[in-house]
Amino acid sequence: MPTVVFAAPYLSPSAARMVTATASLPGVRLGVVSQDPQEHAPPEVRAAIAQHWRVDDVTDLAQLAGAVDAIGQRLGAPDRLFGAYEQLQVPIAQLRERLGVPGLPSETAMNFRDKARMKDVLRAAGVPVARHALADSAHAAHAFAARVGYPVVVKPPAGAGSVATFRAGDENELDDALRQAPPRPGDPVLLEEFVQGDEHSLETVSVDGRAVWHSLTRYYPTPLEAVRNPWVQWCVVLPREADDARYDDIRRVGAQALRALGMTTGLTHMEWFRRRDGTLAVSEVAARPPGAQITSLVSRSTDTDFVRSWARLMVEGTFDPPARKYAAGVAFLRGQGNPNGRIRGTHGLDRVSEATRALVTDVQLPYVGMGPRPSYEGDGWVIVRSPETAAVERALMDIISNVRVELA
Repeated sequence: MPTVVFAAPYLSPSAARMVTATASLPGVRLGVVSQDPQEHAPPEVRAAIAQHWRVDDVTDLAQLAGAVDAIGQRLGAPDRLFGAYEQLQVPIAQLRERLGVPGLPSETAMNFRDKARMKDVLRAAGVPVARHALADSAHAAHAFAARVGYPVVVKPPAGAGSVATFRAGDENELDDALRQAPPRPGDPVLLEEFVQGDEHSLETVSVDGRAVWHSLTRYYPTPLEAVRNPWVQWCVVLPREADDARYDDIRRVGAQALRALGMTTGLTHMEWFRRRDGTLAVSEVAARPPGAQITSLVSRSTDTDFVRSWARLMVEGTFDPPARKYAAGVAFLRGQGNPNGRIRGTHGLDRVSEATRALVTDVQLPYVGMGPRPSYEGDGWVIVRSPETAAVERALMDIISNVRVELA
């Protein structure tokens, strides 16, 4: 009977799904480390946890180690230790090595976590990536921008989810970005050339270093544009045709990138661009499940519980590739009006066509009185699916063109 420890900063709805999925695997005794008290979780999540340990900072290696040791004294030494939070991947890997628990090595985890190091590894392996540089001063940042030309992207070297990421179109905008994230020796910022093109993701399941399954998505518009414009309602489309020849190049590049980074067993999320001339550029790769409801899209497109499949991969090291039955997509609804206001209502649902309504599988609408969420995923979302990718794209456009969340 395996002892499994899952770590997450908060017992959020996403983490709760992962907890219940892991606990549902045969024979698992589940320990959970989080910054939330167990009482904050819904009853079904509390029932799934055999032992919970609260810490002040789950990313702190010493606190994480103490919590895992305490859980081990009650449930037995951990056989598996993992989490989905980006900032946890390195400390979890370090603790696994200390305890002799199988999993992604810490040096490999650093390849995925440190974006500048990642790009150096990928470029050395011949993987197409955007030009980049670490800048520990405003002078170095401006020198990079002068060399590659504007616009440039400014981000933390160990960022996630487009947080603290800025697009600078000229010197003044670069100065504004650097004021919000001041570079200094020992604490640089990462600068990249701004790639013009369509942004996608590539999700890959690997077992013992071999890619055994993949899926992909397209963003409309890019997450960075969604971050820059908090009112923009945007979409993610998961096409049914992920095996088409038109994606041969990114599947080949994706496998090349994962080999270079040292991927072993797990799920990876790669963000990549197709430039206007058709060439590719890999933006970054994460050794964790994707955000932006992509795991839900995979579940809907395959008629499976993809979160449970990921949990089984992490616990048992096995994966049964699901068949693609549908295309799927998500429309993110974002508040319109006073950004400091409260949600007054959601309008336009009655204008969405019957054809679109027939494709809806999941809906989360904001409740009246709540404040706008800071995440680029917005204040609510609608998921649709269809055997035809074009039908999904039409339905998403119908939703974001008609539905409005009012802030007042």
